[in-house]
Amino acid sequence: MFANTPKPPYYAVIFTSIRIDEDRGYAAMSDRMVELVQQQEGFLGFESARETLGITVSYWRDEASILAWKAVLEHKEAQEKGKSTWYTGYKIRIAKVERDYEK
Repeated sequence: MFANTPKPPYYAVIFTSIRIDEDRGYAAMSDRMVELVQQQEGFLGFESARETLGITVSYWRDEASILAWKAVLEHKEAQEKGKSTWYTGYKIRIAKVERDYEK
């Protein structure tokens, strides 16, 4: 399902990752982050896919909302756990969406 985003401009945070094979609590934390992010001011939605490479794109009203999400304590704890336990590599990109199209 596509995220229901407003008319641009808005922002996208693109999180690309490679996970370890074992769960080690990842699924439970992922579910909690989905629950928590939906409560954040300025959050517009997300799209996610995972095979060997995982890609999650979250959409935000503005940069201030992205920074506020980054500072949420539970999210910071999940980030640290990702660095130490779940990911062998990751990259985060932040982009301003100026146009979008759909069918």
